[in-house]
Amino acid sequence: MKKCPFCAEEIQDEARKCKHCGEFLDEANRPSLAGERIPWYFSKTFIVIALLSVGPLALPLVWWHPQTTRAWKIGLTIGILVLSWFLFQATLKSIETLKDYYELIDGF
Repeated sequence: MKKCPFCAEEIQDEARKCKHCGEFLDEANRPSLAGERIPWYFSKTFIVIALLSVGPLALPLVWWHPQTTRAWKIGLTIGILVLSWFLFQATLKSIETLKDYYELIDGF
């Protein structure tokens, strides 16, 4: 038994791919994306525009992106969800302020 260099879990000596983290253990077995073009919907520009347009609904594009590491995916997901929560709270506060303003105007 040996330890995976990526997640430090115990794996068999003959293993080519870690069963815990899914990483290939040697470069020869890793799928190469260098020569391949990634689809247009995985371009960073499109993902940023999608996140700005529909917010957390665009998170599957982040998770399905083939060149992003798991740590980045988790970090981006947490950041996007926290930002979305703060924007939601700000929207609710703005609506409440507008409602109070119109009630004040309606009272005159």
